Formats: sequence, structure tokens, C-alpha cells
Amino acid sequence: MNFRRKFLKLFGISALLIFTLPYKILYSATKKVINSQLSKKQKDIMFNNGTERPFTSDLLKEDREGFYHCANCNAKLFASNSKFDSGTGWPSFSEALPGAFKTKIDYSFGMKRIEYHCANCGAHHGHVFLDGPTATGKRFCNNGLCLIFIPEN
Repeated sequence: MNFRRKFLKLFGISALLIFTLPYKILYSATKKVINSQLSKKQKDIMFNNGTERPFTSDLLKEDREGFYHCANCNAKLFASNSKFDSGTGWPSFSEALPGAFKTKIDYSFGMKRIEYHCANCGAHHGHVFLDGPTATGKRFCNNGLCLIFIPEN
């Protein structure tokens, strides 16, 4: 009986590695840490799909003209005129700049959501919902720690 348990345990671990290891290798290869100055929390959000606490981002009150960039690779993601106050506690945008993001379906937390990642470096930024107040009908709910705001001169 003891041998059977050991065999099943070893077989189960081996099967798990065979199926998950290639996925993890392929998925991690699409995410690149470019900015070595990222904080631990930024890395957790951008590379482990974490989330910052709501209403903690300094960008919630940002209302100047300019562009929001990826904190990891500095890719331009959103224009300031697409930002709006959604009341959710995270910076929200009605549309992204063309080609800024790649999306995938996220089934975590028992629901189906559209997750988006920087098209340049693969860093996780947030989720897009189809409940926005503008003509696009979209609400890009972004973690503020993933963004850098650069004002227009």
C-alpha cells in the first residue's frame, strides 16, 4: 500500500509538471522586466497579476493633459482625455491607444473577465469591462502603480 501511494504521488507530480511547466515557460517569456527600479508591489501586480488596494493611487486625482505610459517599458498606453472617474477606486479609461494592449480571458474569482497586458512587455495592467459611460462602452480599470503619467508641455 505504501509503494502504491508513493507511486501515485510521484506520478501526479510528474503529470502536473508535464502539463504546467511548458505553459509557465511560454507565459513568462512574454513578460519582461525592463525597469529595474520597479517596487516589489509593482512587480507583484505587473508580473503576478496582483492588484493594488482601491483608492490608493495618486493618479486618481490627475487631471492634466498628457499620456499614461507603462511603468515597466514606458510604452504609451492612454491619452489623458480618455480618463474618467468610475468611482471604483482605480484609474479608469474609456479607450486605449491603438495596439497598446493584448487581451486574454481571465476566469479567476469565479467570473469571466477580460484581462489586458502591455503589448510591448507583457506586464499585467488590469481588466476591461463593458460598462463604461462613453460611446466606446468600455472601462479599462487600471492599477495606478502600473502607470507613469507624463504631462504635455
